[in-house]
Amino acid sequence: MAQTARPLKAVPAPSPATVSQALRLVESPRPTQPLAFLLVLFLVLSVLGLIYVPWQQSITGVGQVMIYSPNDRPQNVQAQIPGRLKGWKVKEGDFVEAGTVIAEIAEIDAKFLDPNQLERLERQREFLMAQREAAQSRAAALQQQIAALTQSRNLAIPAARERVQQASDRLRSAEQSLEAAKQTLLANELNFERIRDLNKGKKDADGNWIIQPGLRSDRDFELARQAVETARADVARLQALLDAAVRDLKVAELDAQRIENDTLASISSAQSSYAAAQETIASLSNSLQKLDIDIQNFRLRVSQRQVVAPRAGQVTQLRAVGETETLKAGDVLCVLVPRVTEEEQAVELIISDFDAPLVRIGDPVRLQFEGFPAVQFVGWPSIAIGTFGGRIVAIDAVDDGLNRFRLLVKPDYEAIQNGKDDPWPSLEILRPGTQATGWVMLRVVSLGFELWRQFNGFPPMFDRNPIERKKKLKEEKAKTKDKGSKSDGESTDDK
Repeated sequence: MAQTARPLKAVPAPSPATVSQALRLVESPRPTQPLAFLLVLFLVLSVLGLIYVPWQQSITGVGQVMIYSPNDRPQNVQAQIPGRLKGWKVKEGDFVEAGTVIAEIAEIDAKFLDPNQLERLERQREFLMAQREAAQSRAAALQQQIAALTQSRNLAIPAARERVQQASDRLRSAEQSLEAAKQTLLANELNFERIRDLNKGKKDADGNWIIQPGLRSDRDFELARQAVETARADVARLQALLDAAVRDLKVAELDAQRIENDTLASISSAQSSYAAAQETIASLSNSLQKLDIDIQNFRLRVSQRQVVAPRAGQVTQLRAVGETETLKAGDVLCVLVPRVTEEEQAVELIISDFDAPLVRIGDPVRLQFEGFPAVQFVGWPSIAIGTFGGRIVAIDAVDDGLNRFRLLVKPDYEAIQNGKDDPWPSLEILRPGTQATGWVMLRVVSLGFELWRQFNGFPPMFDRNPIERKKKLKEEKAKTKDKGSKSDGESTDDK
């Protein structure tokens, strides 16, 4: 069976009084409306601030004031020689000039206790000088003797050779005379035989010629025989003379060799004596050199008995106080603080290896010195009070063994001259060793970017000018494209 529909009841319409009461229940209270407006305004301003408010990124480093030039830094005045402290010539805090005697040291080494040691060394030097002068005189005399012997040898050897030549000439003359005498003997013998044949002489039992009457007279026969005998005697005499000439030539040659050897031996002996004299001179010169070194070293040691200031400055931290204290070479007596100018002021800052890649030479730095009231806003250095400007002038190439790097900062003279920054305090106020805190100024970014970077633990931006870098990259790309198009056009033209 179909069910019958129920009749609908009419809903009564709400009254105006009921509607206004409901709206009042959901409306915000009136005192919270200004607060909500302020919150919305703060939110809008915060968003705008995060987007448009600039923030100066920085790296913080801690260090101290120092002197930039190593020659102007505080120096330890040390004892140059071992000894006993004889006395001080200055007091703590005195200002001294370069060369001022600070202290005196007495000798304790047995080698330098003789008070007349320098005089004795100088006298010993005089003795060595006299010996060397005598040796030089002897060497000069030997040199003259060598020259005279050489000249005598140059004269004696040619004379001996001339005598050898004379003996040779006499030998040649004797040979020629002997040959002539032999020819004369031969002619006389032939003449004698002809006369004998003409007279038909004959020999007796003893072998003597018996003269017989013939065509020639007996006198001619006798004269011919006498001529033969005389010629034979001349040949014998000239043969003896030739033998004597041969012996004279040999004697002359031997005498010439003897003279050459004797003169050479004399010259060699004189040269040996001259070399010995030169050796003596060299030995004495060596001894003089060593003695001069000893004298100079002794004089320098005497001067080192007085400890002097190497330069003008203030004497501080006297270490050895008693006059009977024994010192070793290298012991520190005091510290000398040189007088320097404000141009040598500098600050060394220590940064971590995390921040080291971000800094460059010439980067600006804001410095706060201990003892000087200052208010530093890291992100807005322009409103900082009591800080001083500087520039990085050096960065260590290696760490200090603890993964830290050192920066050297000097005043920003350009900003100081232009009146944009205050000069650093003078050295009388800002002394070396004063602790300093520095902030190396990096890139300017938005506040929101810096908060985002801090929340994520990212390092500061490495790129200082990304916009300019991008512009340069675009320009370089455009230039390369232009060059490529020009080269393509040239190649088509060539084709």
